[in-house]
Amino acid sequence: MALRRVLTTSKAFKAAPSLLRRSMATVADEMTVRDALNTAMDEELARDDEVFLMGEEVAQYNGAYKVSKGLWEKYGDKRIIDTPITEQGFTGLAVGAAYHGTKPIVEFMTFNFAMQAIDQIINSAAKQYYMSNGDIAVPIVFRGSNGPAAGVAAQHSQCYAAWYGSVPGLKVVAPYDSEDARGLLKAAIRDPNPVVVLENELVYGVSFPVSKEAQDKDFVIEIGKAKIMKPGKDVTLVAFSRMVGEALEAAAALAKEGIDAEVINLRSIRPFDRQAIIDSV
Repeated sequence: MALRRVLTTSKAFKAAPSLLRRSMATVADEMTVRDALNTAMDEELARDDEVFLMGEEVAQYNGAYKVSKGLWEKYGDKRIIDTPITEQGFTGLAVGAAYHGTKPIVEFMTFNFAMQAIDQIINSAAKQYYMSNGDIAVPIVFRGSNGPAAGVAAQHSQCYAAWYGSVPGLKVVAPYDSEDARGLLKAAIRDPNPVVVLENELVYGVSFPVSKEAQDKDFVIEIGKAKIMKPGKDVTLVAFSRMVGEALEAAAALAKEGIDAEVINLRSIRPFDRQAIIDSV
């Protein structure tokens, strides 16, 4: 597992305070979000022969953002599958494979390209369990970069949390840090339903602390449960994905004004943990 021991005063923490402000011990294990996603897929591929990864450039090229680095060498062409640039086609193929009990992980180079496959995601994957009266489960994961990033222009900057979060039959998660990335992706792969995993390009290379528990091969985070990142008593800040870091920064600024803000990391867009927000403050 790609871990390293670091001090909290390291350059990594100083370089991105809005992403990395944490309450933690002096020394901690760290992992980048990219490595967290990579190790999660590696462990699930090793655990279950029905799991496979497919998408554009995921094999020899190791993925557009190198999230699948080393997986093709380890698992070969039958389980790490490069596809043509035809999202509708390979997504439909993956959904059909899921109908028959395999567990595809479909990587979109960016979720903006998932618009080419939205009919397959919504009408073929999300609705099938209901339409078959519970006879056909669709254990499939759709994952990739979502939302704005550096230099990707308007066409590649859309956030699809609200889009897919409104679709019955889909589960939607949005990890913030490395523990989120490992635990939520593993939970998504093991789930019998279609799960959309919305990652963010800007945090792929950022290192976060990871607990010993999160390093376990069977570590999963329950889909639908939010996490209180910082308790507070005056006001609640709710965020998901990289905006959790911004919320933590805002809470720190409010603290200087004597305002004690609670910060909630949603983790899951659908199902939505309303109770965590209702109970806050």
